[in-house]
Parts: sequence; C-alpha cells; structure tokens
Amino acid sequence: MSLADHASALTSSLVHANLVPGPAAALVPASFKPTTIVAVSFGDKAVDLGTFFRAGECKQAPQISFPPEADAANAPANASYIFILTDPDAPTPDDPKFAFWRHWVISGLKPSVGEGKDDETQGGKTLTEYLGPGPKDDSKPHRYLFLLYRKPSSLTLSKTDVGVEEFVQRCSFKPAEVRGEAWTASPGRELDDLRWGRLGRVTLSCQALSSVPM
Repeated sequence: MSLADHASALTSSLVHANLVPGPAAALVPASFKPTTIVAVSFGDKAVDLGTFFRAGECKQAPQISFPPEADAANAPANASYIFILTDPDAPTPDDPKFAFWRHWVISGLKPSVGEGKDDETQGGKTLTEYLGPGPKDDSKPHRYLFLLYRKPSSLTLSKTDVGVEEFVQRCSFKPAEVRGEAWTASPGRELDDLRWGRLGRVTLSCQALSSVPM
C-alpha cells in the first residue's frame, strides 16, 4: 500500500470509529499525514484496520517495524522514535474515566532496513513493560491506539518520565505529553504513523481490530 492510500484509509477509519473527532483528536492533528507505515503483528497475524483478534492472541508483545520516513529531508539520518500502545476506553467505552490506559511505551526505536531486527522492540528501550489488553467481560469492545512519534535528539527519557509500572498507576496517561511538555505541538515531535483497533469480549462487524477473551 502506498503512503497516500494508507493515509486515506487511516483517516476514514478513525472517523468511522469515532476516534477523530473523538478521544484521539488531541493526539491526531487535523493536518496529520503519516510519513511512514508502521507494521504491527502478533505472531504471524498482522494488525490492520478490520483485523479481529482474540485476547489470547495478544498476550505477548507484538512485533513492530517501519521503514525510514518517506521525506528524508524532514527526518535526520539518526532519527529515533517512540512507540505507544494506549486505550482510550478504560475501564469501559461508556465510562472511560481511566483513559488513557498505558499498555506499552518504547523509546529509541529505529526504522527497519531489509529484514530488520528479530526482537519486538526493534532495538529500542522499554519505558513501560507490555501489558496485554484485557477488557472486562461486561465491557463493550475497547479501541486501542498504536502511536509512533519521532523523538527529538536532545530528549532523553526514563521510565519515570512516562509513569511507573504498577497496574493502577497506568491509568489517566497523557500520550500527548511527556515530562509535562506538549508532545504533538512542537517541531520534531510529530506523529509519524498509527494503527488502531478494537479489542473486547464481543466481536463486532466493523472496521476494527477486535479481541474476544478465551
């Protein structure tokens, strides 16, 4: 898929899912155009708009890869990236009082060249350990966002900059902010690509990534 086709499909799906406009509007600017295409897969099954998963398929961290940005002049040769997996529907879509839930944060990711790396973190540093999605049995399906940001070269992040690992401390995460700074508002902190999907107890017939607990 070309970058232009990817951008069009992504924009349409976010509108269809009521994410933009909606809870992801602060993370995805109206002028957003992806500059690369992130590939995310759980085992041999790729995450794409419309893919359905069971919760059991998401217990282990997915593989991540992406090529260098299409506009080489816009991204430094040594650019690195931050990847975030977050849930805007915690604890339930009808009462998202704990949004955004922080499931996974990796810093220092590098673009894939050729076959890329074998590990899921693509050589990056894990700031928040992976916690697989687990919607409550009585919850409607949750929407999940897989976000990729280019990291400013001068910014060094630690685990405490994004939050501690304890389960209850993962709630009310602000993906658009790191260390109190507006992450999406400054040069060098652009959103480069994202994936999204639904994971929940009931599989829905919609353009989404869904999960049914086993």
